[in-house]
Amino acid sequence: MRTSNPALNAKAFERFGPAAAVGEGMTVEGVVNRTAFLLLLLAATATWTWSKTFAGAPAGGFLLGGLLGGFAVALVTIFKPAWSPVTAPIYAALEGLALGAISALFQASYPGIVIQAVALTFGVLFALLVAYRSGLIPVTENFRLGVVAATGGIALFYLVSIVLGFFGISVPLIHQSGWLGIGFSLFVVVIASLNLVLDFDFIEHGAEHGAPKFMEWYAAFGLMVTLIWLYLEILRLLSKLRSR
Repeated sequence: MRTSNPALNAKAFERFGPAAAVGEGMTVEGVVNRTAFLLLLLAATATWTWSKTFAGAPAGGFLLGGLLGGFAVALVTIFKPAWSPVTAPIYAALEGLALGAISALFQASYPGIVIQAVALTFGVLFALLVAYRSGLIPVTENFRLGVVAATGGIALFYLVSIVLGFFGISVPLIHQSGWLGIGFSLFVVVIASLNLVLDFDFIEHGAEHGAPKFMEWYAAFGLMVTLIWLYLEILRLLSKLRSR
């Protein structure tokens, strides 16, 4: 099994023995329940940051603290999956702080854009879940390799753009609203969406192979990573379309 999500890679399940050795095993229903809890927690902290930002509080502190804190906790979770029942909720809460501030800034510039991005994110999630469960999107090895390669290329492209940004060089594809910029954002949204299919497949296989119970939290954390990325890319795409 292969997924481009750094949280849900093949070694995440393989490093643990069968669930019978450590207690009750992981289930798909358990992952769904824990993902719902993490989404509610993220929504709660995002709403708080949203209200504070619109009340005049500086968004930079929420944004920086949420992003850096969330990144640090994500690394801990990836290297210590057994800690995920504690670290996954912390990650969701911290990312909510950042997303609330980011969403408020976009909302101030493009009224109504946030509800559109949220609706599209969940629409994509449920549409791809139905497509995956019905077999419309077969998860073959070539499919996995293609999505992993595209995701790696996007990550490298973003990394290069960040480095160039330190030297005052802006990458047009990421920030500008021309047709090339819109096309790039659309491509990234598609790749982020396809990562959800890989996540579904990996979670299903993890449940079938009896992963330990705490892996439900870890798998929910992995889904959150993909969903947050997808939401931000949809937000960026909509902002480019609205600015034309």
